[in-house]
Amino acid sequence: MSKVSFIFLMFLIGISYFTPQSLSQSKNYGQDRKTKLTIGTEVGNKAPELKYKNPEGKEMALSSLKGKLVLIDFWASWCGPCRRENPNIVAAYKKYKDKKFVGGKGFTVYSVSLDKSLESWKKAIQQDSLIWENHVSDLQYWNSEPAKIYGVMGIPMNWLIDGDGIIIAKNLRGKALEDKLESLLK
Repeated sequence: MSKVSFIFLMFLIGISYFTPQSLSQSKNYGQDRKTKLTIGTEVGNKAPELKYKNPEGKEMALSSLKGKLVLIDFWASWCGPCRRENPNIVAAYKKYKDKKFVGGKGFTVYSVSLDKSLESWKKAIQQDSLIWENHVSDLQYWNSEPAKIYGVMGIPMNWLIDGDGIIIAKNLRGKALEDKLESLLK
């Protein structure tokens, strides 16, 4: 095999390995010992645990919301599309927070910010009326550990989990979030 052929072959292998499809695939974290479910970020997986600090410095664990439907929402104060999506999430929260669902009692949001400024993050929460209590961030911008865990490559991005922490949908925006919640009502 000539040197040129070898380089071309390596180039093709590299392209097939680093395609956008492979970059967006979820990570598989193994199995949950209790349930024997795969931990990962695909529908049907058990959602990976997140435990980070809120704007006041208190750690908040995703698992503390067990029993409810939870929208894990990745966003940031500097993200225009995120800020435009926030009113839809607020409306869904207000409408469904006290409802009973197949797979959970009540609905809430676990907001994960990719901000780097505590003040900008706090200000956006207030300006957008993000009235739920579950706001977390490590203030590491695109180096955010939660974003790495979930394979977030763009925001806004979200996952809907049931009361057992199983992912039942992802990337629900606009009316799609309300439609999904409506379909899960008891």
